[in-house]
Amino acid sequence: MEHRKGARKVSDIPTEVVELLHKGQLQTVNLTEWLAVDHLVLLENVMDELGFGHESNPILQRLSDLSEKRIMKLIPAIARELQQVLESKSEREQSRLFTALAQHLSDSVRCWAAYMIGLNQSLSLSQKLTAIRSFAADDHFGVREISWMALRESVITELNESIKLLERWVHDQDPNIRRYAIELTRPHGVWAKHITALKENPVIALPLLEPLKSDSVKYVQDSVSNWLNDASKSNPDWVLQLSENWLMTSDTKATKRIVTRATRSITNQ
Repeated sequence: MEHRKGARKVSDIPTEVVELLHKGQLQTVNLTEWLAVDHLVLLENVMDELGFGHESNPILQRLSDLSEKRIMKLIPAIARELQQVLESKSEREQSRLFTALAQHLSDSVRCWAAYMIGLNQSLSLSQKLTAIRSFAADDHFGVREISWMALRESVITELNESIKLLERWVHDQDPNIRRYAIELTRPHGVWAKHITALKENPVIALPLLEPLKSDSVKYVQDSVSNWLNDASKSNPDWVLQLSENWLMTSDTKATKRIVTRATRSITNQ
């Protein structure tokens, strides 16, 4: 069961798999399963598991009444509800509940926990980055993606400080951490708010991009090239000049691959 390939269509997901996903007893293995999870059903089961008691029904009702139930809207909405509940608890209980969510077997539940960090107004940017690190390095693709979306607003608000703090991340041994720093600051991003300052002046992010111009891991290479491809939509000349400089100073297959993918929107015009 854990090593299943995963269905290509939602209708092909076995009933047993769906039931276990909704009980929080199984991780999703591909995007089809990830998108198929009914987060309200899962939430009801998880709140029962963690002993939320009388607090469950009002939360479920408010979430059920939402007009927008797309997954990228529902995850932060659930996280906001859970964060509000935790804020009413003692520190010890807050720690117990958050740890249970953050270490849950269900990747969807860990996604909620990641978003709770971004919504926690008592945390500074530095504290949020420290807290999100384990999610950025999570084994599950969905948790890694949600973890950068969770801090997107914080980065937009404190962009320069974010760049400074993330400079260490691009030198980390874990490629997931290196990639996170890039995805978090992509000018356009995917399913996320654009960062206007980086669309207008991408040079701000050079301290993050430059160290990775010849990264050995394709997962990181793809992120760097996608970042630059984003930038090429508003600053094509800058991307072309940077690409030329990189090719002159870094004669590696990795750099050539990054540059080729980074300029794809320009060359395809």
